[in-house]
Amino acid sequence: DRKRKSKSIQRKLFAAGVFKRARLVMFYIPLRGEVDTHDMIKAAQKLGKKVVVPVCQKHTIDLRPCLLDAPVQLKRGPYGVYEPVVAQYVPVSLVDLVVVPGVAFDAAGNRLGRGKGFYDRFLRKTAATTTFVGLAFDFQIMPSIPTQPHDVRVHRVIAA
Repeated sequence: DRKRKSKSIQRKLFAAGVFKRARLVMFYIPLRGEVDTHDMIKAAQKLGKKVVVPVCQKHTIDLRPCLLDAPVQLKRGPYGVYEPVVAQYVPVSLVDLVVVPGVAFDAAGNRLGRGKGFYDRFLRKTAATTTFVGLAFDFQIMPSIPTQPHDVRVHRVIAA
């Protein structure tokens, strides 16, 4: 079911104008239970998109976009999140589209993450033209999400 719904979400994302226009897309490497982005990453690369993934800087509690070239070689990083073995960092300002994971989202684009604020800090550093798209399964869409002043909303949520 997860694979089927992830494929449906991929079709919706790839049909979106914001994805079609994007040259540099930041995907996440999924943790257990998140929308699976592995096929999305491969398909985006085949379409000629440059793909970056977040690399966690544990000492600063920061994310940095890191180029994901084929063949992909990953290692387990801090907090169990996979990241490229060879880090080729890209300036945050070059990222056109950030695909954002979440535990839950609401219709206003509010997002419940895993509690450390990595994405909130990262999203604040992007260019004003960067678009944030959350990926979710239907059961992760809530009527409302409690927010705090430091929380950053996504511009759109794609769910299946």
